Amino acid sequence: MEIVLYITLFFGGLAVLLLVGLPVAIAFTFVNLVGVYVFWGGAIGFSQLILSIDSSVSTFVLVPVPMFILMGTMMFHSGVAYRLIDVLDQWLGRIAGRLAVLAVAAGALFATLTGVAIGSVAMLGSTLVPDMERRGYSRTLALGSVLASGSLAILIPPSALAVILASLGKFSVGKLLIGIIVPGILLACVYAIYIVLRCTLQPSLAPPYAVERTPMVPRLRDTLIYVVPPLSMIGLVIGTIFAGIATPTEAAAIGTLLSFVVAAGYGKLTWPVIKQAVGSATSLSVMVLLVLTGSAAFSQLLSFSGVTPAITAFAVGMDVHPIVVLILMQLVVMVLGMFIEQTAIVLVTIPIFMPIVATMGWDPIWFGAIMMLNLEMATITPPFGLSLFVMKGIAPPGTTMGEVYRAALPFVGLNLVVMALMILFPDIVLWLPAQMR
Repeated sequence: MEIVLYITLFFGGLAVLLLVGLPVAIAFTFVNLVGVYVFWGGAIGFSQLILSIDSSVSTFVLVPVPMFILMGTMMFHSGVAYRLIDVLDQWLGRIAGRLAVLAVAAGALFATLTGVAIGSVAMLGSTLVPDMERRGYSRTLALGSVLASGSLAILIPPSALAVILASLGKFSVGKLLIGIIVPGILLACVYAIYIVLRCTLQPSLAPPYAVERTPMVPRLRDTLIYVVPPLSMIGLVIGTIFAGIATPTEAAAIGTLLSFVVAAGYGKLTWPVIKQAVGSATSLSVMVLLVLTGSAAFSQLLSFSGVTPAITAFAVGMDVHPIVVLILMQLVVMVLGMFIEQTAIVLVTIPIFMPIVATMGWDPIWFGAIMMLNLEMATITPPFGLSLFVMKGIAPPGTTMGEVYRAALPFVGLNLVVMALMILFPDIVLWLPAQMR
């Protein structure tokens, strides 16, 4: 009963503070202060809390977080990402649901450049949704394809959230970044196949229209100019990690430098662009690191009070197949994803989940990749997925929140299908990291 009381106080108190509108960092800090006072000897424990806060952010492993964010904001504010839409449009033929497939392809590419789901949704939504509406596309298909493609930014590396998850879980950041590549590509392909099949079976969803063919030479030239440089930058970041030439931190620094070089090559490295990119990256990084300051103390409090060992023992002692335990853990993440932000979900769950993962003997890279897919899905999960509200803000006038929800639901289902494949076939995640040096 004592453990149940502690669980209620820790997680119930945190839930109440988040529901009343307190920022995540403040909510964690308040719960930590109360917990430290109760469990760590009153005022004396506050000195230990300061040490926990310092150790949680002053670590080399977290350096890629601001670096990846800065790399993404530079690509976003320099306008490099926008030219990719035009080039991709030239390569797509007269397939069913052409513009919706373009949204998925652009979202997958933007994921490698920006790493920010909200930015991708805002960019693609403001660019492609009005065009789809003008050509008679179903509104739910138009909104859904953009929502789904924007959320890929969390799953396809470089991903700051993957760095946070791996560093808190104390397993290889580099292997997780490599491990989510195949699931990310697989999810994008599943999205595209679904759109083509559905539009083939229901042509009224995406009426065909005349497409002006671009000659091969201009098409290749534009690809060489506008696609190859930014993708080469990302390839170098991922390739150096894969080959063991650089750590994720070193690779992130290389990628950030190259993002400035690429922007300069396009003549976009101006003072206003630098100011916007650095300003956005700074505010996002500070927000993430503030949230992270509460993670170490929260994890220690859960362990010290006996909550973590009790939950681990309960999960391991359940008379069910281990896969059932895994599914229940992912259901917890799914429910949390309907209400709170992804970084907060990681901070709440990872201190509880990782001891269970270790006890069950699961590969942490496999588990982390499944978590990443679930967190990606959280951005488009009704009722409170963050990307849903971004889409509502930029959607055509008259769009209701119900339409946004209905647009997202089929793609939530596709996420669940891919998650099931990752659970049934772990090599989808583990094969590529196994090839690393």
